[in-house]
Amino acid sequence: MIGDVLVSSLICENLKLNHPEAEVHYLVNRFTIPVIENNPYIDKIVVFEDEFRSSKLKFYKFLKKIRKAKYDVVIDAYGKLESNLITIFSGAKTKISWKKSYTKLHYTKTIKIVNESKMGLGSAIENRLNLVKGFRNSKIYSKQPKIYLTPKELDSAKTRIELVQNKQSNAIIMISALGSNPSKTYPLAYMAKVLDVVANQSNASLILNYMPQQKGDIMRLYGMCLKKTQNHILIDFEVKSLREFLTITKFCKAVIGNEGGSTNMAKALNVPTFSIFSPCIDKQGWNGLENHTLKHVSVHLKDFKPDIISKKNTESAYQLFKPDLFLDLLNNFIINRVN
Repeated sequence: MIGDVLVSSLICENLKLNHPEAEVHYLVNRFTIPVIENNPYIDKIVVFEDEFRSSKLKFYKFLKKIRKAKYDVVIDAYGKLESNLITIFSGAKTKISWKKSYTKLHYTKTIKIVNESKMGLGSAIENRLNLVKGFRNSKIYSKQPKIYLTPKELDSAKTRIELVQNKQSNAIIMISALGSNPSKTYPLAYMAKVLDVVANQSNASLILNYMPQQKGDIMRLYGMCLKKTQNHILIDFEVKSLREFLTITKFCKAVIGNEGGSTNMAKALNVPTFSIFSPCIDKQGWNGLENHTLKHVSVHLKDFKPDIISKKNTESAYQLFKPDLFLDLLNNFIINRVN
């Protein structure tokens, strides 16, 4: 997924900084490429196509290409069957991945996965940095993923933002209105209340981030908001690609809403975030880069109701996660980061 690919790009960056003479290739799914485009620490992007999952023959041909490349070192940050096969088939002398029951047989070095963050970066980041350290005790020079935008992309986004601000002359906030699936989507009625608070407290214009197939849910969310809030929502503002989303986000005051790929991308762009975690997600893994200056803030049901077993029934757990629980934190974030 996008967040995993973005966070794992830290492996490429730190390897290149430790070994500038090395050629670093990064294997990713095609739809995630926009978040690593123009990354100066990646010499080549190797694409894993969706068709490799449905065709054994095409996957085998891909494995043969990997073999032919004659890699010296493979770091497997995915750690599942597909990446296991790719790593083994590569023929690399040095193979590094997570410590699991079966990995000792095929990898030259395995790293124990930690579930709690020790450096305040979130375990998702820290685990990947530990993979870097597993190669010749490499040092860690960078701890925050970055996204690299071109001047042309930024100029185009700035023009679109200025057209909006010429009419409204106020701040713009990107709203992560929907998650990637229902289990990662804050209930629409609750999200509408969140938007009411954001619009009232900040007087900002709101851009709703969503996928085209989610348009119906977006219109339902829009209909649940107060009329005053609807006047702040740029309902006709369309973002047509992931790269355009990144450039538009760069000019926003903050990203607020469902935790997920948009949160990780905003952090990589150094844009403040207020994220609402799904009850089924471990906050310790993905709440990295939060600090006392309130640049990045996240909330999880367990922050307020620690005894709730939320992973067994996400829907019922979400119903307990009422906006009133965290509105003080949200107001404080708006005061410090938006107004």
